[in-house]
Amino acid sequence: MAFLDGIVQAISGVLWDYLLIFLLVGTGVYYTVRLKFVQVRYFGLGIKKLFGSFSFHGGKQEGGLTSFQALATAIAAQVGTGNIAGAATAIASGGPGAIFWMWVSAFFGMSTIYAEAVIAQKTKRELHGKVVGGPAFYIQEAIKGNLGKFLAGFFSIAIILALGFAGNMVQANSIGAAFNSAFGVNPILVGVACALIAGFIFIGGIQRIASVTEKVVPIMALFYVIGCLAILVMCGGGAVAEAFREIFVSAFAPQSAAGGALGVTVQQAIHYGVARGLFSNEAGMGSTPHAHATAKVNHPADQGVIAMIGVFIDTFVILTMTALVIVATGAYKMDLTGAALSQAAFNSQFGDLGMIFIAICMLFFAFTTIIGWYYFGETNVRRLFGEKAIRVYALLVVGFVLVGSAQEVDFVWHLSDMLNGLMVLPNLVGLLASSAIIIKLSKEFDKKQRDLRN
Repeated sequence: MAFLDGIVQAISGVLWDYLLIFLLVGTGVYYTVRLKFVQVRYFGLGIKKLFGSFSFHGGKQEGGLTSFQALATAIAAQVGTGNIAGAATAIASGGPGAIFWMWVSAFFGMSTIYAEAVIAQKTKRELHGKVVGGPAFYIQEAIKGNLGKFLAGFFSIAIILALGFAGNMVQANSIGAAFNSAFGVNPILVGVACALIAGFIFIGGIQRIASVTEKVVPIMALFYVIGCLAILVMCGGGAVAEAFREIFVSAFAPQSAAGGALGVTVQQAIHYGVARGLFSNEAGMGSTPHAHATAKVNHPADQGVIAMIGVFIDTFVILTMTALVIVATGAYKMDLTGAALSQAAFNSQFGDLGMIFIAICMLFFAFTTIIGWYYFGETNVRRLFGEKAIRVYALLVVGFVLVGSAQEVDFVWHLSDMLNGLMVLPNLVGLLASSAIIIKLSKEFDKKQRDLRN
């Protein structure tokens, strides 16, 4: 097993440390230029459409979900344990300046996810009585013949293994570990509870998943942001201003900020900031298009502008809150990383309540990710194996949730990272091959918006 684990880590390292950073950022830059900075031009419209469709009880939408339900399902997957541990890892390895580069990657990622949502909307279809869409569908639409079939099939298998099985196993492990540390609860009991609730939600299909996410996601985000703001108020305005100064200064000159004391270089700040940011907001990974494809909208770009807000909320709001807490409290100077660093930052102001706060947030973040990732896998199971395979898939995911919550398996964590990286490759090929239709649809949307203003 150690030998196999070494191979998996080596492949994952090549993917995330070198190849994917350039491919994902490059794709974001490409679509930012070709779509004339769509994330800037239509940011206000995206916010307007988000709040215009906001509801805690969207109900059943004929032919799909509401835009908000689709976004909530996407955000449920995007905002996970990485928002607590990911920012901490980036800062521990790349200094406070990593956060600046995380913002840069998210800015370009907003145009990537816009493109994903637009083409997912355009190529969605009804399969076994369900409205579905995602990379496997637009890959085959853009790339004809055996190559398209192979890439679509490769993506489907990779996402089922990466998110549905391995990914949900590690998310469940985070919940079990957090509750064991905060309350001393046996992780197996936590796993049983999570598995039962998850199974009930899975059986209800996308409508029940959307009904849960549209209620839970806004509450969990608000709860976490309020907790972070409370920490920042306790730290004082001076500490917050200094945190921003360190982020901007150490992004370009770590030696001029406290990060220099950790031996951090600009290259490290860029590398860890970009990598952890892309891993968290999932722009370009091919996961969230499954949710955005299900929205019932008048034009594909209507969902595209809303999809951009998901990246904004994940990175510029949630991840930034975590980062500011870690830097403003000075916790990043400790010899800690990951969730332990975030925990130390919250404990520094909340005391023992910090551990409880993180445990509750970890529950919300990880559990909603389990729901979202299950659905993304379900879409591809339905495509590959048909409707009858869904129940089997649901039972398998419930089993992985139960096992994952009870024990941490390093190999599964590493395997999840590698499979996440592998599913990006066919998605980006399909996304770039679809650029002509994405640009055409965007021009149609631009004309439509100009006509509405005139």
